[in-house]
Amino acid sequence: MKTIAFFNNKGGVGKTTLVYHIAWMMAEQGHNVLAADLDPQANLSSMFLEDERLEELWPENGDHLSFLPCISPILEGTGDIAPAYTEKILDNLHLIPGDLGLSNFEDKLSDSWPRCLDNDAAAFRAITAFYRIIYAAAGNISADIVLIDVGPNLGAINRSALIAADYVISPLAPDLYSLQGLKNLGPTLNQWRLGWKKRLEQKPEKLEISFPSGSMTPVGYIIMQHVERKSRPVKSYQKWVERIPATYREYILKQAGDSPSEGDDPNRIGLVRHYQSLMPMAQEARKAVFFLKPAEGAIGAHAQSVRKCYMDFKQITETILQKTKLG
Repeated sequence: MKTIAFFNNKGGVGKTTLVYHIAWMMAEQGHNVLAADLDPQANLSSMFLEDERLEELWPENGDHLSFLPCISPILEGTGDIAPAYTEKILDNLHLIPGDLGLSNFEDKLSDSWPRCLDNDAAAFRAITAFYRIIYAAAGNISADIVLIDVGPNLGAINRSALIAADYVISPLAPDLYSLQGLKNLGPTLNQWRLGWKKRLEQKPEKLEISFPSGSMTPVGYIIMQHVERKSRPVKSYQKWVERIPATYREYILKQAGDSPSEGDDPNRIGLVRHYQSLMPMAQEARKAVFFLKPAEGAIGAHAQSVRKCYMDFKQITETILQKTKLG
């Protein structure tokens, strides 16, 4: 089983929409997928589930069916993690719902990170909580792939979520902000990776829990919100697209030397077009764009775009599976 996190500290690039569609496509290709919503905004959960269902999962009175009750014993100082509830979307696609209450875990994780260096068992339980929750839930449903969605920041929640990831994929918009985000992301991932390695050397020998390796191996980037006119990229986007390969290579992979052109870049997993009017249709139908039917409005030019979307995500998913040795 492999865990893949989708991470960009610049928001608004379509990251959650990407995770949602890749989850559906991986399930379409026969994989057993678990989607883990570790963004305190819970946007991935709201894409998968109707508002009425979310109200049932997040009752005003009573325990939530989400990540929150899994970490509540740690937050309250009454014990260790609790088992996660998984929402069945398909027979081979499940979701651990997110929760706005996850933001309350930020301070606890911030405080626990330095205390790990003091062989503090409680600190290690907190830092590894997401990893252990995810792996236990994946084992219960025999998932072979876990897709982790996180918020667009470099905070303590994301640090613990990323430590649980075997691989990291960077969704990027073709703009200045995403390039700047890469320059922040690369050093931060390296710092987290080295920091966790140092802490593993201090883990208490008698602490009988599983520990993530914290590998966070970068496997590439996906260009989002791609706009074309007459099958050619718009010039205002293209200039930023051409700068991505060198920036990714230097700041994420820490590799020197000449970079390939963006069309030949082995680190580019693929690109996702701006599907514009198709996205509201898909959201209303509560399904991926590439599964839209004529009865849901996918007729004429829309039907052609649906087919193109299917092929785009099929190629992206196959590339991810190949790069993560799951194909």
